[in-house]
Amino acid sequence: MASNLLRFPLPPPSSLHIRPSKFLVNRCFPRLRRSRIRRHCSRPFFLVSNSVEISTQSFESTESSIESVKSITSDTPILLDVSGMMCGGCVARVKSVLMSDDRVASAVVNMLTETAAVKFKPEVEVTADTAESLAKRLTESGFEAKRRVSGMGVAENVKKWKEMVSKKEDLLVKSRNRVAFAWTLVALCCGSHTSHILHSLGIHIAHGGIWDLLHNSYVKGGLAVGALLGPGRELLFDGIKAFGKRSPNMNSLVGLGSMAAFSISLISLVNPELEWDASFFDEPVMLLGFVLLGRSLEERAKLQASTDMNELLSLISTQSRLVITSSDNNTPVDSVLSSDSICINVSVDDIRVGDSLLVLPGETFPVDGSVLAGRSVVDESMLTGESLPVFKEEGCSVSAGTINWDGPLRIKASSTGSNSTISKIVRMVEDAQGNAAPVQRLADAIAGPFVYTIMSLSAMTFAFWYYVGSHIFPDVLLNDIAGPDGDALALSLKLAVDVLVVSCPCALGLATPTAILIGTSLGAKRGYLIRGGDVLERLASIDCVALDKTGTLTEGRPVVSGVASLGYEEQEVLKMAAAVEKTATHPIAKAIVNEAESLNLKTPETRGQLTEPGFGTLAEIDGRLVAVGSLEWVSDRFLKKNDSSDMVKLESLLDHKLSNTSSTSRYSKTVVYVGREGEGIIGAIAISDCLRQDAEFTVARLQEKGIKTVLLSGDREGAVATVAKNVGIKSESTNYSLSPEKKFEFISNLQSSGHRVAMVGDGINDAPSLAQADVGIALKIEAQENAASNAASVILVRNKLSHVVDALSLAQATMSKVYQNLAWAIAYNVISIPIAAGVLLPQYDFAMTPSLSGGLMALSSIFVVSNSLLLQLHKSETSKNSL
Repeated sequence: MASNLLRFPLPPPSSLHIRPSKFLVNRCFPRLRRSRIRRHCSRPFFLVSNSVEISTQSFESTESSIESVKSITSDTPILLDVSGMMCGGCVARVKSVLMSDDRVASAVVNMLTETAAVKFKPEVEVTADTAESLAKRLTESGFEAKRRVSGMGVAENVKKWKEMVSKKEDLLVKSRNRVAFAWTLVALCCGSHTSHILHSLGIHIAHGGIWDLLHNSYVKGGLAVGALLGPGRELLFDGIKAFGKRSPNMNSLVGLGSMAAFSISLISLVNPELEWDASFFDEPVMLLGFVLLGRSLEERAKLQASTDMNELLSLISTQSRLVITSSDNNTPVDSVLSSDSICINVSVDDIRVGDSLLVLPGETFPVDGSVLAGRSVVDESMLTGESLPVFKEEGCSVSAGTINWDGPLRIKASSTGSNSTISKIVRMVEDAQGNAAPVQRLADAIAGPFVYTIMSLSAMTFAFWYYVGSHIFPDVLLNDIAGPDGDALALSLKLAVDVLVVSCPCALGLATPTAILIGTSLGAKRGYLIRGGDVLERLASIDCVALDKTGTLTEGRPVVSGVASLGYEEQEVLKMAAAVEKTATHPIAKAIVNEAESLNLKTPETRGQLTEPGFGTLAEIDGRLVAVGSLEWVSDRFLKKNDSSDMVKLESLLDHKLSNTSSTSRYSKTVVYVGREGEGIIGAIAISDCLRQDAEFTVARLQEKGIKTVLLSGDREGAVATVAKNVGIKSESTNYSLSPEKKFEFISNLQSSGHRVAMVGDGINDAPSLAQADVGIALKIEAQENAASNAASVILVRNKLSHVVDALSLAQATMSKVYQNLAWAIAYNVISIPIAAGVLLPQYDFAMTPSLSGGLMALSSIFVVSNSLLLQLHKSETSKNSL
């Protein structure tokens, strides 16, 4: 469990992280020495308000935690930008080069995003030189690579993506030009066959002139040279270069097939005494025409696959207007821009927390911040999904990536550009697309030796048909593929070229990355961040969902609905509770503090707050300790115990208070107790939290899908049972009064019984369970980052519980596309390669031509990418329900 707790955000440098010691207890809490407060050793840790962590774990556990920290640090991957990858074979070669380095523990290569993520072994000290040496090795192997600088600025990051998109668009334009040139040559090459086809249809046209010219073998040879050195030049040179680097790719296979057909035809033409009669110059022309057409369509589809990511990037502003105002300015603070203020256009990377910025109507907010002056409405649909604009005035918060619609606003930056909400979303999506799904290993295992295997099969095909097959099955020489004179050499060569060309490692290489790219980008666009293909694969197989109560099934914005006390004024109890909870971040703590502030109560000073997640908070007020939390926990803090009659009286007073309120069945009621040293429990505060509007729908849809739903809460039995009944969770699946470690153990037990578990939570007390679950899903309340979102592998940015169903549905749809693509890629090669080798020729007199093989090869890649693009038509469960 300790290793899972390490996922929490590290405290700032000034904070202190120590193990429990006698010195700390004696100096900070002298009364702890007199045993007036008792702690259960089974509970894992206290969190101190100033980021001091007092651990009650054993020394051995602490040592293992330290070792885990070291391993996490050394496991941090470096990113390399790698270009030149054409197919699955290239991906396998890049991975092979990286893994051949003794320092590398694992590597993930993504052809679509042209990146490689490399993790080093724990004992390796990772430096810039380490990354550069790997990049150099890849460059020497034929794949130009460079290290991606950590902490790249917003402008640089956006520039990188725009350059990549621009590069792909330029390649697409060049590809179209090559296709047009290639198919002009194909039309001229096929022109010689046109007269024969027309004659067979009874259409007789004059001979001579252009028709005889097109029949001329030297003209056909010239057209073939034009195709090879014109539109096919880059393809051929890349294939030759790959051979030289001992990493042959798809271009190598196509180039080898084209050159083989051309070379045999050329030898036959210039040496007629050999009597080969093997002039088929039209084959390399048509082959290149089909291959280049397929590549062009494939590039267009791959560019389309990046549209969701591009849409996210379009929300990032790289420039901002920094407002500099004179310190002795007398202009009212609510003025958007004073007369002597100066506006400077600066890069968003130069913005610092606290800077004043001007955002005009129609512009995108460059950073997160709060409004200092002005009034406007803001389009926040990219974050919340809500199409209606939100009114903003002084004091309101705004998020980077949202759009100012109406009037100018002056804002105070609360984050830097690289730490803004939208920048974090983009960064997480980038990281997600670099994490391969485990199913990708199958494709990698096949794609690695694929090219060499195909070359061997091609050589075997040639040898068989030239030396054996044409003699065993002489009728095959009557097929058109053997030429008009039934030449065994022509037959053998064409079938060998067929095998080279029809095989397609590209389809294998594209099967998983295209679906993962579209799935993660589409999820981010809709408000759920999925951290990688491995998470998608686990999420798609989930059969049990565990739900927290407060902030998950409920809105997470509780309010105080009643206060009861024993011997104190109710406001006095509320003041003490608010003082203790002032530094806590739990929604219930915030509700108590907000209630005290709304009543203008002055809270007393406290010292040394201690928080035990899932139980309560402790602090010293006026020399006496005060505890706020669950009944059992507060009672256990003090030696003095209350009589049962006092507790009955307290609960009766609280019930009377609640009976006078207008709370409905849609409200979850939680009671926290206040205790004071020497007096025991002195009061109780009732907290009401409304159920989320989509809570019942979410649970119902999960159950309809056959997914088991369980409720895990640290709250009392009555409050948990009420919520469970309202949302439709059975009593046997309802668990209450659970500490964070008990939730952790419950998740572990579910996994031990064979369940694949997703945990949905929102707070620090949920972090261990989120980390332990197969998939942790965190709701991001008010766009804040906490331990839950750091431990989770799926983050619901728009804070909608129904997105749990949407994320599950998207993951299942994405993995379905992955399996479809892999099945197609494998089945295509398994079926097409034997047919290309002539297995149907003796029995059915059917054989492919090299040009047909090239066309099929191109279509196989287009099918994979197009099938993945269908994911963009996937509708969310929420939108279906709203229709």
